[in-house]
Amino acid sequence: MNTAVFLLVSLCCCCWLSAAQQETKKTENEDKECQTSQGSCYPDLCKLLKDFGVMEEKLRTTMEKLGVMETQLKVSENQLEEVKNNERRKVIFSAALGGNGHIGPIDHDTTLIFKNVITNIGSAYNPSTGVFASPIAGVYYFSFFYHAGGSQTKYISLFKNGQRMVTSSDHQSSGDGADNGANAVTLQLEVGDQVFLRLMANNHVWDSVNHTTFNGFLLKQV
Repeated sequence: MNTAVFLLVSLCCCCWLSAAQQETKKTENEDKECQTSQGSCYPDLCKLLKDFGVMEEKLRTTMEKLGVMETQLKVSENQLEEVKNNERRKVIFSAALGGNGHIGPIDHDTTLIFKNVITNIGSAYNPSTGVFASPIAGVYYFSFFYHAGGSQTKYISLFKNGQRMVTSSDHQSSGDGADNGANAVTLQLEVGDQVFLRLMANNHVWDSVNHTTFNGFLLKQV
């Protein structure tokens, strides 16, 4: 009885081992067939993946370069804008009456027109009217110099809009053949403020070779 049971158990174990071995071989064969099938159907898959990786790396490098170029472009644009702003902040002029002779005496106050423009950076001085118009809010420095005959009275004032700011004058003198005078002032101006010189009524000024001049420039933008 015991012998029969032992034989039966042994037979079952052998059958189970045989089935397991066959299943293992079947799986190995299927894997080989799958590899063979992939190898024959997709021979360039590995190369394609490799090329794709190379292309991806090139694209990443290109994008990085574009990023650097974009940054450099922005820096250049900012620098260009700064240069433009600096140019707009440059306001300098100098002009002379021009001609060869005297102006006045005239029975009313007269705005002097300095027609001979020597410098006009920023084009804020108008040689047709004799008026400087502030293009930028800031602090400006103005000066003027004149030459005149000694036998005439001299009285020249610098105005900001309609307000007299500074004056230079000299009395009539029979013993003095010629006189020279000058003055200067620092003014804070808003955009559009006007500065000009007036020869006051019944006075005289003279010019030749740019003796009588009107000058100004921007000291500081505010």
